[in-house]
Amino acid sequence: MKKLNIGVIGAGRIGQVHIENIVQRIQIAEVVAIADTNFELATTISEKYSIDHAYENYKELINLKNLDAILICSSTDTHSEIIIEAARAGKHVFCEKPIDMTIQKTKEALSAVDASGIKFMVGFNRRFDPNFSKVKGEIQNDKVGDIHIVKITSRDPGPPPIEYILGSGGVYMDMVIHDFDMARFITNSEVDEIFCKGMVRVDPEIKTAGDFDTSVAVLKFVDGTLVIIDNSRKAIYGYDQRLEVFGSKGMLGAENNKADNHFYYDENGKHESLPLHFFMQRYTQSYLNEINEFCESVFNNKIPPVSGRDGLEAIRIAMAAKLSATENRPVKMSEIE
Repeated sequence: MKKLNIGVIGAGRIGQVHIENIVQRIQIAEVVAIADTNFELATTISEKYSIDHAYENYKELINLKNLDAILICSSTDTHSEIIIEAARAGKHVFCEKPIDMTIQKTKEALSAVDASGIKFMVGFNRRFDPNFSKVKGEIQNDKVGDIHIVKITSRDPGPPPIEYILGSGGVYMDMVIHDFDMARFITNSEVDEIFCKGMVRVDPEIKTAGDFDTSVAVLKFVDGTLVIIDNSRKAIYGYDQRLEVFGSKGMLGAENNKADNHFYYDENGKHESLPLHFFMQRYTQSYLNEINEFCESVFNNKIPPVSGRDGLEAIRIAMAAKLSATENRPVKMSEIE
């Protein structure tokens, strides 16, 4: 059987996750090339997974003639440029979020995608989590009726290094953007207005970096749905990921994943396992499902399930959120263009 030939740009943590999933679990695709500015790392990963080509310069990877698709797992500041070059080379593209930190460069990248006719998908992996997918399916089956309120909780077990935060685009572009996308995914509607309150409650250095580590956002959607999102960079008990959807017919929800479902009662109360401690554990299945969907879309000539417009809207919401938190006021999405 002919397989998709895939190249991966970026040999860091998420790039390695995608490589392992393709090599070990996806039969219709194979990784034939990897590129990273750390050539030693690229070489090490290529040897580990028997990948034919390893490059320091991603342009060499893009120019491979037998390459069908590219996964962009490099730093955010490289995404839009690589998308444009890959599109012009006729390579299908999967890109980790965000497409870019600016709307202008995001639109330039999407224009190149449209002009080329390639398949393009943005990496919002939480859409593919079995729990959240089940909630979405039940909404589509009209189990909750008209959605009135959605609550999303997303808290990390600990903040990343300050060096990472300085280059991340801030908490709304780096972390909460997943929740903004989830809100659109769940409601199937668009944001009209957002109000965010951002604070620094975890690490004073984050304030020095001009960012927040704790946030609550209220989003009003055009259909009247209200979405409340709370975020923290540090939950001492683990990776806290919960969802609740309340509507005219009832309520749906998804609780945290745990290492096991064991619990124990004694005179001091109930004892049970904490939530899984890291996003790589919590979303293991979603990363596999996500990259499998991309490969299936290219292999079977289908429209990818997460579009460039999804990526653009998430960026716009993140920018509105930052503006709201900075200026301490509600922000209409019409202000962000």
